[in-house]
Amino acid sequence: MLVLDCPTQAYDWGSVDDIPSFQRRNGDGTPVAEVWIGTHPLGTATVAGPTFAGRPLSEVAGEMGLMLKVLAANRPLSIQVHPNAARARAGFEAENAAGIDPAAPERVFKDPHPKPEMVYALSTFDTLVGFRPTAEILRVLLPLQHPVTSALAGNLRRNPGFAGIVRLVEGLLAAPPDADEVKQIVELCHDALAEGIDIKRAYATAIEIERSHPGDVGVVISLLLNRLTLQPGEAAFLDTGIIHAHLSGMCLEVMVSSDNVLRAGLTSKHVDPAGLVQCLEEGMSRVARVAPQLFGTSTDVFAPSRDFALSVTQSSQAEPAGVVLPAQGQRLFVCTGGEVALINAREEMIHLRRGDAGFADDTDGEIRVIGTGEVAQAFAPSGAAGRLDDLI
Repeated sequence: MLVLDCPTQAYDWGSVDDIPSFQRRNGDGTPVAEVWIGTHPLGTATVAGPTFAGRPLSEVAGEMGLMLKVLAANRPLSIQVHPNAARARAGFEAENAAGIDPAAPERVFKDPHPKPEMVYALSTFDTLVGFRPTAEILRVLLPLQHPVTSALAGNLRRNPGFAGIVRLVEGLLAAPPDADEVKQIVELCHDALAEGIDIKRAYATAIEIERSHPGDVGVVISLLLNRLTLQPGEAAFLDTGIIHAHLSGMCLEVMVSSDNVLRAGLTSKHVDPAGLVQCLEEGMSRVARVAPQLFGTSTDVFAPSRDFALSVTQSSQAEPAGVVLPAQGQRLFVCTGGEVALINAREEMIHLRRGDAGFADDTDGEIRVIGTGEVAQAFAPSGAAGRLDDLI
């Protein structure tokens, strides 16, 4: 087992306090958006020591197929979609052939892998996930009585369902309303809220997003999307092809080791509206909550797919012999509270405090956790995927 030093990402939507506090240190006023735990070439963890000290985890463990992140959003992220395996591979090869530098800001496909992911809330976490049903979108748009929203509603009536909603998004991105029109729509959302009208928080969400991204077409697109609030300890699955945008809060993300993101609004990064529309897939929309499975008496396991799973284990002095963690093989850990020790099958031990990360592989065998705290473990599951529930 190894203790890791993990790189952070200073994206502009990050929090200046949340991740530094989680890692038990003082921030320097710079937004810290993510901690990357894994072997992705754009942000590889290094070994803290003593064995292999300073070496990249990729040199010790090889390239891992999964990745764990700590994410802290102080304001809304981009509206985005992640590609499936075929699109990721084709996009990566095409950008390589075009000679686009992997670090270039206009680079979309950073690697050849799909990027399904799951979020596990560490605080109250708000996000937009998938399209609302046609009838609900019409209920959102029609009361606003603005030329833009009325035109969207008319188009959706003539062409309902997933294909019609995608056409709305495609039209908004191809010919976005100007900043004044977006402002007028938000003012109408304010009026509706003042009258006590809101359709599953659609208007409140548009108002919230507009504060950070005034005039952005993403404010209007947000009216088409489901809003989901996760409380600490709840999780949601974001499969490839599913439009989403995180709004605020702190979470763990576990995913296939990829950084492929197609964006179309609410961002200062490169946008690819046509690519986003091409990547949209009909399927999971409201069915996104991950139902935990109990392992032993102290561990919840969230396993939304065959690609990755997350276990969250609480330990205390009530179990002095330790709590056995699920899984074998390669595993990534982060201590999410308190102070714990991990003990492998050879009785070797590493200590983790809140914010510390670690790694184990198949040679470590069964691992127990002792101490008073909580540890999250990302791993590749061996069984069937768990149940997904309606997010509403």
